[in-house]
Amino acid sequence: MRPTWKGSISFGLVYIPISVYPATREEKLSFRQLRKSDLSPIKYRKVAEADMKEVPADQIVKGFEYERGRYIVLSDEDFEKVRIESTHSIDITDFVDLELVDPKFFYKPYFLEPQKGGEKAYALLHKALSGTGKIGIAKVVIANREYLAAVKPDGLFLVLELMHFASEVLTPEELNRPKTELNDKELKMANTLIESMSSEWQPEKYRDEYRDAVMEMIETKAKNKALPAAPVAAPRSTNVVDLVKVLQESINRSQSGRVKRGGNGATGRRRSTSSLVKQKRRAAA
Repeated sequence: MRPTWKGSISFGLVYIPISVYPATREEKLSFRQLRKSDLSPIKYRKVAEADMKEVPADQIVKGFEYERGRYIVLSDEDFEKVRIESTHSIDITDFVDLELVDPKFFYKPYFLEPQKGGEKAYALLHKALSGTGKIGIAKVVIANREYLAAVKPDGLFLVLELMHFASEVLTPEELNRPKTELNDKELKMANTLIESMSSEWQPEKYRDEYRDAVMEMIETKAKNKALPAAPVAAPRSTNVVDLVKVLQESINRSQSGRVKRGGNGATGRRRSTSSLVKQKRRAAA
């Protein structure tokens, strides 16, 4: 895997050379628009709104709409003048308690790998952050854009996690806050239900079942096989009359499911939606 970029972590007088690698990937299915008659791919032309004529690339400029219908044109030279000075350094300005940072601020992680000469300082920072429960708040420039970011310990490595600025994080002030009274029995049963459904965090057991089903559909059509009819979803009740009754039924169902899974071992685990869809399609074929 190739690094996204190479640079350093710096705080105080400490300098740690690192390489930055993606820590996640987005698995999206990509589709092309085609002409129905011959499946010819559709291309997009850049046209001007004024006369709908196609505009060549050398005639296209960047503009910012500062008022409705009024633009300021910005050239590459203009952007050069506002380049951020530090382009290859993760400059930590503060260390804060991780538990005090709203999780909504974090949105994209990267792995940080120590480079030659920086191993000891890297290990020292990792251990210090792990022991104190703190993270480093930093500024970093990627592709000429400045980001707020956090340096956090993650397993044996440090990660750089890009963050939203405070102005980008919304508050739910406009939402209607539920106003209702809860009794002890309802709360106790809710806690029991949560406990009965609790398990160890195993991220690999959660799959994108929609993507799997779409891929299976594509494979079936590629083989010129007929697709089975879509299963009819059972209607879900929207009128909860007795909350305690619903909680009790949920608890019973959860406990019953755990007994079955425990009794049958690995083969008794609840089958996912995608596996059920596959079974139905094989039967239909």
